[in-house]
Parts: sequence; C-alpha cells; structure tokens
Amino acid sequence: MTARVDLADRLNGRVADLVALFAAIERTRMAGVPVLNPALRVEAVGFDIVAGDEGDAASGLGVLITPWFMNLVRLPLQRDDDAAVGRTQMHQLNGRALEFIGAHEPAFGAFAACSLFSPVFEFADQAAA
Repeated sequence: MTARVDLADRLNGRVADLVALFAAIERTRMAGVPVLNPALRVEAVGFDIVAGDEGDAASGLGVLITPWFMNLVRLPLQRDDDAAVGRTQMHQLNGRALEFIGAHEPAFGAFAACSLFSPVFEFADQAAA
C-alpha cells in the first residue's frame, strides 16, 4: 500500500508540474496565436498510474486539455531528460494500439503525447472538453 501511495504522490506532483508548464506556455509562446480556443483552460483529467509496456517503468497516463489541443499524455513518474523527441512509440490501451510521440520541455523533462483533438474549436466550454 505504501508503494502505491508513494507512486500516487509522485504522479500528483508530476501532473501539477505538467499543468503549470502548459499554463506558462499558453501565457508566453502561445500568446496571441489564433488557434487558441478562449473558452478553454489548461487542465489535466483522469491521470492514473499505468504499468509499463514490455518492462518499462510505470508511468502516468491521462488527458491534457489546453486551449490549442487535447492529448492523451504518458509521463514518467519522475523527471527524465533522456527524451526521444519526435520518436513514435506504440502503447496498448484497452486492447487498442495508440501512437505516442516523444516530447521534451526543458522545464519539465520527457513525456509522450497522443493527439486526440487539435485544434479544439469544437468545444464550447471546459465542461464539453
């Protein structure tokens, strides 16, 4: 039980850092870019710990909503700077193979994303997203 709590604490911290990172990106790099949906804000939804594929370590998996995209995101439970930026990797989710693309942000480290929606103009508000 203690190991699961420790992993959950790590995941919660990483998800909070991910949200803070993309909120900062919205205010800086994305400021004024016309693909932003002003009805949306950065939010992490449904993140949970998932077992690694083929011997990989456990990771966090959930949806990241931003005003410019909605992605399924896999992130290591601790910072990892050994990123395979742009490299695609297949991961199984509920018996379905999904393609994730490796990414890295200097303030956060490595993660992988599977695009669900981009842009996100079809969502009228945060609840709809």
